[in-house]
Amino acid sequence: MSTLELKVYDIFKSRFSEQEAAIVIEYFDKKSDKKFQQRKEIMATKSDIHEAKVDIIRWMFGVFSVLMLAIIGL
Repeated sequence: MSTLELKVYDIFKSRFSEQEAAIVIEYFDKKSDKKFQQRKEIMATKSDIHEAKVDIIRWMFGVFSVLMLAIIGL
């Protein structure tokens, strides 16, 4: 347990029994892990960002090339 978890555990332990405090801490721990896993699936990774950057550069090069050809052709 981290120091924060220990402090929260001590607070709960002073108001509840030791077993009830452990159950509450375990509940919050599992709940936070579940939330993290849900958000982890949504977050973009470095490879996702890199792929998007490469796609943007390709599109910009393609549009710029067509634009230059149109300007030269006029």
